[in-house]
Amino acid sequence: MFQQTPVYDRLVAERGDIPVQVRGEADRIHRDLAQVIRQTSASQPSAPQNVFDLKAPPAAR
Repeated sequence: MFQQTPVYDRLVAERGDIPVQVRGEADRIHRDLAQVIRQTSASQPSAPQNVFDLKAPPAAR
């Protein structure tokens, strides 16, 4: 993503590799959310999969 430059190398040495840390945290959050969604859908099998499933079809006139 970033080209290796002396300035970038110095920043990484001083502050850490922030883009790598952010990607790692985003991956962790994604895994956690996927697990919560799986648990929620498994515990409520009769729940609609889509918010549009909650609406009744329009009545014929």
